Amino acid sequence: MAEDEDFEDDDVAGGTEPAAILLPRENTSLIGHEAAEAVLLQAFNAGRLPHAWLITGPHGIGKATLAYRFARFLFAEGAEGGGGLFAAPATSLTISPSHPAFRLVASGSHPDLLVVERGFDPKRKRQRREIVAEDARVVGEFLHLTSSQGGWRSVIVDGADLMNTHAANGLLKILEEPPKQTVLLVCSDNPGRLLLTIRSRCRTLPLKPLERPVIEKLLEGFRPDLSSDNQAILARLGEGSIGRALELAASDGVDIYNSIFSLLNELPKLNSEELHSFADRLSRTGGEDSFSLLAELLPASIARLIALGTVAESPRTEDERIMRRLAGRRGLDQWVAVWEKLTHLFAQAEGINLDRKQVVLNAFFTLEEAAR
Repeated sequence: MAEDEDFEDDDVAGGTEPAAILLPRENTSLIGHEAAEAVLLQAFNAGRLPHAWLITGPHGIGKATLAYRFARFLFAEGAEGGGGLFAAPATSLTISPSHPAFRLVASGSHPDLLVVERGFDPKRKRQRREIVAEDARVVGEFLHLTSSQGGWRSVIVDGADLMNTHAANGLLKILEEPPKQTVLLVCSDNPGRLLLTIRSRCRTLPLKPLERPVIEKLLEGFRPDLSSDNQAILARLGEGSIGRALELAASDGVDIYNSIFSLLNELPKLNSEELHSFADRLSRTGGEDSFSLLAELLPASIARLIALGTVAESPRTEDERIMRRLAGRRGLDQWVAVWEKLTHLFAQAEGINLDRKQVVLNAFFTLEEAAR
């Protein structure tokens, strides 16, 4: 899956098999970010388009999709510079998939588009953990060329907060003296990690988390194989990100979540056989990803338990019923202490490579003790 994907449910065929997921550069539309699109259109139509945009928001909500969408719009509509008082105002960023600009961007071969992202490390034979100077150096070389189409050029930096110091300084030099008719689209999950000087030279365009009904609708298209209950769980766990919801679906996140609540439902006395079976599953070879999901989902569930304990609304789902029941067995300050203990336990497991089975057992024994 790409670093930051959004997903097109209009292109999803019916059936019971999971639908293919479009890469951001292939996506024909973007759902849930109409306000952000309107900001871009307004700037374009006014003829005062900033040379750099910092597109921010949680992972997987469509930042890269929006960047590609705007870039191909510029290529298709902005050959003469775009916008201005005497130009007919554009009303949408949508470009037909049959348009040459769309096809070139989708294939990754548009001559006026450069994408900067984490490169491949030939020594370790895997994608690097950060964007290095080598990945960013090509920006300056690219922008010294003239536009092959006689219009706009665009640079998309996907995962900008992963730039190391050398790469960030290289991008900063470009932002200080940007060429004409060039737009840099800098996508970042965590803009606080970027240099202040980079942030100050970009116009920030924040994307809001998607509404839960939007995620549920997209899940219906992309994962029709999942039950409506599991789709609803993924929509909650995605926390406004369709990308995150689909990642969880692909990595057995629903199964891990359901296993967690099956065990929590037994409290204050755990089902020993079920617990040991679950711990064995997560501790054997190949269970690393499932263990990582537990390390994320279990403390998050206790945090949600604490939040539910502060409101008077009736439980709407089975997991909420379980959490509300448990919240009533101890004071919220005690559940906060449990959350802190679990968080510390899983952090230790990652930091000093503790035995995974024992970590799972200790985590649920902690919960059992708290629920008595």
